Amino acid sequence: MQDVIVVGAGLAGLVAACELLDAGKRVTVVEQEPAASLGGQAWWSFGGIFLVDSPEQRRMRVRDTLELARQDWFGSAGFDRPEDEWPRRWAEAYLQFAAGEKRAWLHERGVRFFPVVGWAERGGYTANGHGNSVPRFHITWGTGPGVLAPFIARFRAGVDEGRASILHRHRVDELVTSDGAVTGVRGSVLAPSTAARGESSSRDIVGDFELAASAVIVTSGGIGGNHDLVRESWPKRLGAPPATMLSGVPEHVDGRMLAISERAGARLVNTDRMWHYTEGITNYAPVWPLHGIRILPGPSSLWLDATGARLPVPLFPGFDTLGTLEHILSTGYDYSWFVLTQAIIEKEFALSGSEQNPDLTGKDLRLLAQRIRPGAPGPVEAFKAQGADFVVAETLPELLHGMARLEPDGPLDPARVTREVFARDREIANTFTKDAQITAVRGARRYLGDKLIRAAKPHRLLDPKAGPLIAVKLHILTRKSLGGMSTDLDGRVLDASGSPIAGLYAAGEVSGFGGGGMHGYRALEGTFLGGCLFSGRQAGRAVARAV
Repeated sequence: MQDVIVVGAGLAGLVAACELLDAGKRVTVVEQEPAASLGGQAWWSFGGIFLVDSPEQRRMRVRDTLELARQDWFGSAGFDRPEDEWPRRWAEAYLQFAAGEKRAWLHERGVRFFPVVGWAERGGYTANGHGNSVPRFHITWGTGPGVLAPFIARFRAGVDEGRASILHRHRVDELVTSDGAVTGVRGSVLAPSTAARGESSSRDIVGDFELAASAVIVTSGGIGGNHDLVRESWPKRLGAPPATMLSGVPEHVDGRMLAISERAGARLVNTDRMWHYTEGITNYAPVWPLHGIRILPGPSSLWLDATGARLPVPLFPGFDTLGTLEHILSTGYDYSWFVLTQAIIEKEFALSGSEQNPDLTGKDLRLLAQRIRPGAPGPVEAFKAQGADFVVAETLPELLHGMARLEPDGPLDPARVTREVFARDREIANTFTKDAQITAVRGARRYLGDKLIRAAKPHRLLDPKAGPLIAVKLHILTRKSLGGMSTDLDGRVLDASGSPIAGLYAAGEVSGFGGGGMHGYRALEGTFLGGCLFSGRQAGRAVARAV
């Protein structure tokens, strides 16, 4: 019998396991995927970490405070339900962590950050509304694998010490209970698999297993790879779910443990809160089914709906993810368009994911230097050349013809697109403008980080010197669950009455990154990995005290 069983070998599970090992406990991790996928979704991430008043911010002349971050967080979260009591507490605790020991705790473990801080989810509403008032998106040197590395190393040291073990291809089907307490797990042993990281693995059953422990921590992730469950949980406030979606996470991100935990008494809350992206493009070299990549856009691309109408203020690239999602779906279509230039793509396009950023992931300074040279980053140019969603043309009529070819039965109105492009270009010619996006771009360039690598110098889309013209068809891309199991600040899973279930804990996305949804309705970005780190740490330390 082990002291603790951790269900799921992603970032939250590894952090919890490491805390237990540091406390002298014995821990077994059970994971349905093969060893190649150790680290879960975090490995594929860009490595963005939300920090408040960091040295990186101060060096970039960004003035940030806990009070400002709290204003932004709660203005974005919009907590408005009775079941938001614990999410509110988790949000406050996480903000204290992000403004306090988070960076030092990571730095002590060898995690370092790219010096330029990104500005995600800029909002564009009032001071009390959604968005980051200042840049807070800290890119890990090494991206997602760089975040995982110290915890994988510590866990492997625990294996060498004989106090940790990991059972791959062990799928939990039931939480074992006795007298109202969770005392272990029961499940299926899946057939060995040679699937590479992220690839679909078989679900052939070759045996069964049962393990007992003093406590179980569920860290099994979200639902983004299970489109049926995404649609079943889809919030009514966003309208009907998209007819087609790309997957931003592997197929094994299936949400199974939510229902399994609910059968053991866990209370699920805020399951209709989710975080999906609107800038998804089809991966020309897919790893998992419907594999999509997210464009991390700068602020300059002209954003049009399926008909060619410009999206309303302040739905500019990088300003309000869920506001944009809601508007796009209100048009009756599940895709939209970017129209931009080569000058914009070179300066402003990045692709989310460790594999799309080999310079940052590989800590390659020579490759990194190419980002400030002419031309878009290599992975971006590869998508421009090979991606199914890109159109490149020298003239606007040619571009419109290419867009129509991508969606031959679509509602695109070439005359409307032409009017939008010409009207936008007229505004560029003036020092003054009534175009809020142009004002936003000029404002962004006042921030040194944006001026250096994220915001192109304003120019006419039809300026031949900035060409060629580019159009990108954008899809809805599934990604994160913002709700899940209700937990207290120790990660103890709560039942319908609000009482802790003895022996059962949860951390990471399966718990809404803490409390059943510490983000509320909207996220500020850089808070998903951070939520896994914090909730995994909280649960691991609490279990270490309890067993």
